[in-house]
Amino acid sequence: MKIGRINYSELSTAQKLSVKYFTVAMVLFLAQLIFGLVAAWQFLAPDFLFGILDFNVNRMVHINAMVVWMLYGFIGAIFWLVEDESGVPLVGAWLANATFYVLTVAVTIVVLVYLFVQSGPGDAWTLWLINEGREYIEAPRWADIGIVICMVAFFYNVAGTFVAGRWSGISGVLVLDLVALAGLYLAGMFYTTNLPMDQYWWWWVIHLWVEATWEVLVGCIMAWGLIKTLGARRRIVTTWLYVEVALMFGSGILGLGHHYFWIGTPEYWLGIGGFFSALEPVPLVAMVVHAVYDAGRHSFRSSNHPALAWLIAHAFCNFIGAGVFGFMQTLPQINMFTHGTQWSSSHGHLAFFGAYTTIIVAFIYLTIQRLRGDVWMSGDLQGGWRWKWSLALLHVGMVGMSMALLIAGYEQSFIERAMGGSTWQAYFDGQTQPWFIQAMWWRMIFGVIMTAGLVLLLVDFVKIGAGDNRPIRAVPSEAIAEPEGQPEELAEAAAGS
Repeated sequence: MKIGRINYSELSTAQKLSVKYFTVAMVLFLAQLIFGLVAAWQFLAPDFLFGILDFNVNRMVHINAMVVWMLYGFIGAIFWLVEDESGVPLVGAWLANATFYVLTVAVTIVVLVYLFVQSGPGDAWTLWLINEGREYIEAPRWADIGIVICMVAFFYNVAGTFVAGRWSGISGVLVLDLVALAGLYLAGMFYTTNLPMDQYWWWWVIHLWVEATWEVLVGCIMAWGLIKTLGARRRIVTTWLYVEVALMFGSGILGLGHHYFWIGTPEYWLGIGGFFSALEPVPLVAMVVHAVYDAGRHSFRSSNHPALAWLIAHAFCNFIGAGVFGFMQTLPQINMFTHGTQWSSSHGHLAFFGAYTTIIVAFIYLTIQRLRGDVWMSGDLQGGWRWKWSLALLHVGMVGMSMALLIAGYEQSFIERAMGGSTWQAYFDGQTQPWFIQAMWWRMIFGVIMTAGLVLLLVDFVKIGAGDNRPIRAVPSEAIAEPEGQPEELAEAAAGS
């Protein structure tokens, strides 16, 4: 199978796995947006697909597709960098391939069950085979166990490869974070009869698994991506990666407290959660700003403009979506009025897009560059309008949706909470007001724009660089210090070349 100027068979085992994971990720991304559009329309026409694809099921598939495709994207990115960073072939390649197919089949089965078994009794049988009934982590128990097993196998592949090769600051942080990636998911696999306690552990998965461990994964991927696209010095990106880890332990875990405000936990969480929230994106922004400044100061040039553009977009969208939009509703005095409204949805949409979608897209462009034979993907690349327009449409669509949801959330906070006193009647009254209805229309319009941007992005993935023959511009040798602990055979090979 010929892909651009590189034969697929010429890729390493880990690189082939990356292509597989990225392919499934993009299929799920498209599915997420399609289900999102259907959900947006059901706000405007509640009877649409009633009894066929009810809103609660549609919303569940929309959110779970997002979580799974992003997880696929992270795994694909790590498989792409692990051999380059370690200097040796992937350890346990057969297990990595088996894990991919097992995980993909399991995801397919779970989605089909969601769609075809939309109602029924809730008992031990349905908990194990159909749906656990816990918002955002609805996967049945067998799938939960399978996810943990797959993450343990993934840890073995990555850690074993670094043990056999060389270590660096990036690889050390990555391996430790993969322990948390497998371990923290266990917090969502048991129940207690005390509802606040059950919610307490549930948030450990939702916040610390998705937000904290994923943020550190993003830090590792970002550091490696800046080295490859911009020639950033390893010392700079590694330093900010350590700061990211320190902030995760210093503020990320305590920042989890903003989820504990109203579930019956002790009152001291009001102060802890309100103070420590929204600091996690700071070091990632600083990493990019410092790397770009350093690159300009040393006259370095980017060899992959689309990837660099998405990396920069990641830094600032992450800061705005996760940081600013998150912080403006995490103080308990504000959250008392905003929680459970579209205000939270506004923050969630922009935060996930800014923190995770952007970095995965950037890494896919790095992958495509290799598949095209390491062509120089400059700003004036043939057909470059596609990646620029797709980037613009996706960001305009996401920012527009987030602002529309923010306006709807403001209206809900005023009508439902401040005036209506959080009663059921106030809840329904809030969703009949003109601001809410108009905001839902705008959310739908911007959702269509974002979907058009994704379709153009997928077309660009297929076509970009295919007709270009300019070789990649080498990163200056002083830009990248070699990772510490380089094996002797690799040092000899480098000296011989």
